[in-house]
Amino acid sequence: MKNSRFILPNAFTSMNFLLGVFAICWATGLFSNLSSADPFRMSAYFVILCVLLDKLDGFAARLVNASSAFGAQFDSLADLIAFGIAPAIGLVFCYKAKAPEWFSQNLILLLIVFSIYVLCAAMRLAKYNALDSDSYHHHFSGLPSTFAGALNVILLAFMLSKGYLDNQDSLVLFVPVFTMLISALLMVSPLFLPKLQMRKNKFINMGQIVLIILTYISGFFFISEKIPYISEFLLIEMAIYIVVGFGSGLLHRKEIIEEASR
Repeated sequence: MKNSRFILPNAFTSMNFLLGVFAICWATGLFSNLSSADPFRMSAYFVILCVLLDKLDGFAARLVNASSAFGAQFDSLADLIAFGIAPAIGLVFCYKAKAPEWFSQNLILLLIVFSIYVLCAAMRLAKYNALDSDSYHHHFSGLPSTFAGALNVILLAFMLSKGYLDNQDSLVLFVPVFTMLISALLMVSPLFLPKLQMRKNKFINMGQIVLIILTYISGFFFISEKIPYISEFLLIEMAIYIVVGFGSGLLHRKEIIEEASR
């Protein structure tokens, strides 16, 4: 009975793990008979659900005082599936299905980016567990895999919804590929990104709360194509966070490193 408190956080992690696996199944066409919805949008939605649920296992562990080394490793494995492997597989299978001619011509590029992204996601998660989890309390070292996974699947779903993959001679088809490559490199970069935490400024805190609420609402309703501009809102929000956040990290880099070394 004394170990029963570990059930709740591990249940959330298990859910994230399975949602990540299901995202892969949707992208590869394994679940195509279950729904008439676009399988790649469904795959993206399952990854987004993983993003929305990602913090719940940690919150549950702190709530019932059930943090453990096993939970940390299990969480990283679930994150690798959901935010590393699933987005990469989704990208490759999407191009194979939607732009077969472009896929054949650029298969080597896709495989290279696929490999780099998955490896960087794995290294990012291993680095966090080994070095960063106790070092930086207010910043991420590199782009979190959660954020990278969400960015890539939302961008791909957005381009599909706008028909940007239909013209196989367009240079726009390279955008998701290079976005995945850049996000992969950012995951293992030494740049710092501020965490969303309570600040001394009330207006900043209020803004963060409003944005988090809007993000959760947009994420849960992402699957509905009847609600306009969800993808656009999420992409703009993430782009601003990346640019402003990493910019702030560069400006305060010295202070961040000094704080971590104390």
